[in-house]
Amino acid sequence: MSDVVYDAAVLVAADRNDRRTWADHKARLEFGVIPSVPAPVVAQVSRSPQQAQLRRFLMGCAVVPLDENEAHEAGRLLGKSRTADVVDAVVVTTALRQTASILTADEQDIKRLVAASGHTLVVLPV
Repeated sequence: MSDVVYDAAVLVAADRNDRRTWADHKARLEFGVIPSVPAPVVAQVSRSPQQAQLRRFLMGCAVVPLDENEAHEAGRLLGKSRTADVVDAVVVTTALRQTASILTADEQDIKRLVAASGHTLVVLPV
């Protein structure tokens, strides 16, 4: 099992207590794979302190902060791809730094960003 970066759809599914999402996450953890979640993805999904499932799910993830250099990196990728979704760009740049797969429901936009980066990454559907 390879490293993986979760996009917002994974967190939404976990928050809704989707059994498949939880089972896949548990399997990753059992194989020693700690999924990464960029902090902006958490911001995109977090709406209330009452989201107990989301917070429990995130305890099994590495939440990756966004610093100034990484923000510029995501901005450059947006310029190259001529897209505007900052969170998607941060997901891709995080995966590029870690050489990780991306688990997303937004395959087309993520693949466009990956292609603009000039690199190859595995993009998996949720």
